[in-house]
Amino acid sequence: MLHTLHIRDFVIVDQIELEFAPGFTVFTGETGAGKSILIDALSLALGARGDASMVREGASRTDICAAFKATPEALAWLNENEMQAEDGQILLRRVIDNNGRSKAWINGATASASQLRDIGELLVNIHGQHMHQSLLKDSAQRQMLDNLLPPAAQSLLPQVQQAWRQWQATARQCREFEANAKNVLQERERLQWQVSELEKLAPKAGEWQEVTQEHSRLAHAASLLDGAQEALQIISESDHPILSQLSSLNQRLGKLAAYDENLKSVLDCTEPARIQLQEAVYALNDYLGRLELDPARLAQIEARVEALHSASRKFRVQAEDLPQEYENLAQQLQQLDAVADMDALRAQEEKLQQVWRKLAQQLSAARQDTAHKLSQAVSDAMQSLAMAGGRFEVSVQEGAAQAHGADNIEFLVAGHAGVSLRPLAKVASGGELARIALAISVIASSAATTPTLIFDEVDSGIGGATAEVVGRLLQKLGQERQVLCVTHLPQVAGQGNQHFKVAKRGLENGRTASSINLLSADARVEEVARMLGGLDITDTTRKMARELLAL
Repeated sequence: MLHTLHIRDFVIVDQIELEFAPGFTVFTGETGAGKSILIDALSLALGARGDASMVREGASRTDICAAFKATPEALAWLNENEMQAEDGQILLRRVIDNNGRSKAWINGATASASQLRDIGELLVNIHGQHMHQSLLKDSAQRQMLDNLLPPAAQSLLPQVQQAWRQWQATARQCREFEANAKNVLQERERLQWQVSELEKLAPKAGEWQEVTQEHSRLAHAASLLDGAQEALQIISESDHPILSQLSSLNQRLGKLAAYDENLKSVLDCTEPARIQLQEAVYALNDYLGRLELDPARLAQIEARVEALHSASRKFRVQAEDLPQEYENLAQQLQQLDAVADMDALRAQEEKLQQVWRKLAQQLSAARQDTAHKLSQAVSDAMQSLAMAGGRFEVSVQEGAAQAHGADNIEFLVAGHAGVSLRPLAKVASGGELARIALAISVIASSAATTPTLIFDEVDSGIGGATAEVVGRLLQKLGQERQVLCVTHLPQVAGQGNQHFKVAKRGLENGRTASSINLLSADARVEEVARMLGGLDITDTTRKMARELLAL
């Protein structure tokens, strides 16, 4: 349920904070006062597209906050998105600056407009004032029926779409193969040759670095032997080796340090040097014991280096990347082999088509059942909406295969008794369309779990006794949900549990701003009287307003 809505610097609103209650709440006001601005602002907080034109002139940004009581579905969404609910509340905030940059938050955590839309769909359902016009579109009629499917059947919708995409992708592969069979075969032959070449070479991961290092060592083996032997000679095997001289020096310093401790620090420096030189002698002896000239191994390594280098030029990759290139080419060949198997491809296409058809048939059966229930419910509602004897029927007929199934869905209507059913677009007048759209909205809202329902002038084209019936329908719906309705009909406004009036007011700087105020009982009488009688409010219109509110 929507608790509060704070709007700042939005279009012609400077600052408004509204508190909402459960039940049926109505918004009224003169044409152009900004009644629908309230819906637009809330829509922005729910992730609707926004731009700089929404920022009030002279302001730096528009800021909208909406606080809701969390539902179990919304709490589950928050958990999935690693966001926390604060005391069972959900706070949505949207800011747009005068450069068109947008920022959004959910319970203080940075969010995207897409995330606002996702959680908004769990909290609010908005029925726009032009909804009846969309009823004339086939896609809208199908979408409206699908929205009323039970949850198990609605889960079939993405499954049908996924099965359709897989089927069509395989069918497209079949067509491409048939059209480009020669090119496919040529590409396959090229890949087979490349994979065969690399299989013979058998490059291994890390091999290039290993063979180049070994080649460098073997190619300079003579120099390495001479250098190591020379180092060993100087350190320990010459007539006056460094190691012997350093050992003698340390002995001498050790004796002298007994006479003067200041020499001990010198000895502390030279003794580690002697130890390190001794370790160097051990290491050189070990190195010389393992190092030997091996022309045969050098020739073998040189041949391997040349083979890898030649392959890298041939395949236009670095030598160290040859193992990865082999894996890539082998994978491409495997994929092409699978595609090139035309019989297997056709069998796969047939299998995927059958999967789609089975799911589409299950979806069609669910649509048939829901269509029957919707037809009966709307027909019943028509009897109280000045269409006595009228009938409404949702026709579900088999059609061409599509991503959404294989059903052609069409809304049919007979405006009164004794008239045959005909397509809605060809029969219904504007007023009849509005009444049928309203009936479907109320029925659809009753079936949904969204806690807050908003109707934005969906009662346009309706008047008289029918308007009173509409008001009662919305009030009845408000006993189960929170219902907000922007209306211009006094018969609807009189049914509200809460009544807000939207008006324009002048500011000191000469600009105009919109204000929204919760009406007291006496103020409601005046507003309903205005709606009944226009500019001149008389005692008679006030009396009529009191009678309407008393109903």
